[in-house]
Amino acid sequence: MNYKKEEIYDEKTTGELKSNFENIIDQIGEDKSREGLLKTPERAAKAMQFLTHGYEMDARTILKSALFKEDYNEMVIVKDIEFYSMCEHHMLPFYGKAHIAYIPNGKIIGLSKLPRVVDCYARRLQVQERLTHEILDAIEDTLKPHGVAVVIEAVHMCMMMRGVQKQSSATTTSAFTGEFEKIQTRSEFLNLISTKLR
Repeated sequence: MNYKKEEIYDEKTTGELKSNFENIIDQIGEDKSREGLLKTPERAAKAMQFLTHGYEMDARTILKSALFKEDYNEMVIVKDIEFYSMCEHHMLPFYGKAHIAYIPNGKIIGLSKLPRVVDCYARRLQVQERLTHEILDAIEDTLKPHGVAVVIEAVHMCMMMRGVQKQSSATTTSAFTGEFEKIQTRSEFLNLISTKLR
């Protein structure tokens, strides 16, 4: 086998989380010794570590690992970046797509790094508003471009499964710096992310 992907979990953390999930199962009135639930606490412990592994990532390090000098100074857009995150208020998922653009100022970034930056911040306990600004700030600080734009569209399980229970609602957040604060540039970006090119 030329390639093998392994998931490695900290045993101490997994054990502590497993115990906590066993207690949760007990406290909601279920039987943790039931066949279907025997391995659930460990699975949930590993899932929680995976869903929050962004705390172990550094967005600026990710960006600096693929920074290249280039004279290109037109808009660069990566759109429809899928992400999955956890609402910090209810620890329920929210998910959707991020659209990112920047105008280079002598440096460009490897395109795969922008989705990695999204994951870095999405794989934490989050709110959509902060997620939007954290992505923008990391790109702004590292690349020093002429401008950055970030738009995030997401649906929130905390609104769909509990509370107001509105299944069709979606939330859009945006943040802009530099050239994207100008109406013409911002409009071009918004038009491009809403256009299907294929």
